[in-house]
Amino acid sequence: MTEAMGSPHRVAVIGGDGIGPEVVAEALKVVAAAGVKLDTSAYDLGADRYLRTGEVLADDVLDELRGFDAILLGAIGPPIGSTAVPSGVMERGLLLRLRFELDLYINLRPFNGAPGSIGAGADFAVVRENTEGPYVGEGGALRRGTAFEVATQGSVNTRHGVERCVRYAFELARGRRGHLTLVHKTNVLTFSGDLWQRTFHDVSLDFPSVGTGYQHVDAACIFLVERPGTYDVIVTDNLFGDILTDLAGAVAGGIGLAASANLNPALTGPSLFEPVHGAAHDIAGTGKANPLAAIRSAAMMLEHLGETEAAERVTAAVLAEQTDMVGSDEPWSTASVGDAVAGRL
Repeated sequence: MTEAMGSPHRVAVIGGDGIGPEVVAEALKVVAAAGVKLDTSAYDLGADRYLRTGEVLADDVLDELRGFDAILLGAIGPPIGSTAVPSGVMERGLLLRLRFELDLYINLRPFNGAPGSIGAGADFAVVRENTEGPYVGEGGALRRGTAFEVATQGSVNTRHGVERCVRYAFELARGRRGHLTLVHKTNVLTFSGDLWQRTFHDVSLDFPSVGTGYQHVDAACIFLVERPGTYDVIVTDNLFGDILTDLAGAVAGGIGLAASANLNPALTGPSLFEPVHGAAHDIAGTGKANPLAAIRSAAMMLEHLGETEAAERVTAAVLAEQTDMVGSDEPWSTASVGDAVAGRL
């Protein structure tokens, strides 16, 4: 999926809600400064649209999205505390649906500890299985609302799904510092944990140069705080990955700096790139939103599109700007940070 004969990559842009459109605008500014041509189409999706129309993600819109090379998303969701959008409607109806329908089976989140953070100097990545586990919705309830209510929530794990995730993580580790840590809870989750552990071992035989380790998820939470610099690549399931990556974001300097890629490595559809932070309606329009996570997400998009050199330059510029912002008392705004990163290119 590289740019051919100078034709631009086709990218669907979902600004979303709150600060989403603001940080996406800066990401696109930086991509242009890196010299990469994009043919963008804007899509009005998110909580605001749902409140106006009652629509989350129409089938025809999903069909259109399938035809793009990539999707760049800002943020979605209503203001914190709002009950106008029922809990889970945006997550299941838009984000999870895109992951499942487009087979975005890898969630990749890189972390570089910012100066001054407890993870300063750390450089690691988390590979999260993105289409299985508890998030598939398997389960149900009986006698709801009574004293005898029963609720079940299953974790669906397949050999196919686990193996393709683990294999991706091994390939990533081989190209980095050569170490991969499996994180799970095999002593309690004896069925899903066993499948993950056996698959991890089997795939490791194809990667003899990659060192391996295992940690229970509770231990990993401690080590991420106490010694994050010891990690290279972590691979884990959907639920544990969701929790660990938020913790890792806080350790590395704040969730506002965390970028992510929802990848379809098989290229059977577009991959989706988004900052991890939320819509932050309370600062929307104030110029206080830090766009670095969105810009780095765009750099991950460029790498996926085959624009490797531009991706490396943008990532380096983001990390340099991140360092300079920590050590400076100079005032900044969303636009000025975007300008500064673009200026480094």
